[in-house]
Amino acid sequence: MRINKYIAECGVGSRRACDKLIQEGRVKINGKPAEIGGEVRLGNDSVTLDGIKIEPIKKHVYIMLNKPKGCICSKSDEKGRKTVYDYVDIKERLVSVGRLDYDSEGLLILTTDGELVNYLTHPRNEIPKTYHVKTEGEVAESDLATLRSGVVVDGIKTSRAKIKLLDFKEGVSRFEMTIYEGRNRQIKKMFESIGKTVIFLKRVSIGDLKLGGLSRGAYRGLSAEEVNYLKKL
Repeated sequence: MRINKYIAECGVGSRRACDKLIQEGRVKINGKPAEIGGEVRLGNDSVTLDGIKIEPIKKHVYIMLNKPKGCICSKSDEKGRKTVYDYVDIKERLVSVGRLDYDSEGLLILTTDGELVNYLTHPRNEIPKTYHVKTEGEVAESDLATLRSGVVVDGIKTSRAKIKLLDFKEGVSRFEMTIYEGRNRQIKKMFESIGKTVIFLKRVSIGDLKLGGLSRGAYRGLSAEEVNYLKKL
């Protein structure tokens, strides 16, 4: 088995994240530094991460968290800020499927299944993610058309997007927006490109998997049907 797939199946992260660990020299096979593209002989080789032996997980954990604002998706933070893992009382090594930044909230999947993380976050799979967005002021239809067709963010044009105006009240516009990629602070930067500031951002669904009535900071396990759905998105 390829070493990055082996590490992913140990619940460490996506294959891309595992490749980074290998490049940093943190992974060893039988005491020797692993190489990108290297192979592991199942049942024969010993694999360690930071000196600790790791093995594939036999039964994965899948949960949905309603991430509140004011926490980050990293395992730890040098600034001492809260992380999403402070809200989850599960001993297994969980990895977040994508990120929501410090000031954003909503649906976040946490799992030990590195292969699912890789599938749901890889740009080529164009997994739809839907958000509720609020901005100050009214947004012209021409600007919405620009966002739908894609704008340049960090030097790269974004892919197509769906945007629907839900209402405009007391100087605030509220939208439902679906994107098919997950670049850093993408929605906020897209609105910045048309001169608008996002004041509220909440992910409400991934595909047809909806956040529902889960309260802020609460989490629940995903059903087998929900997990199978995500794997086939």
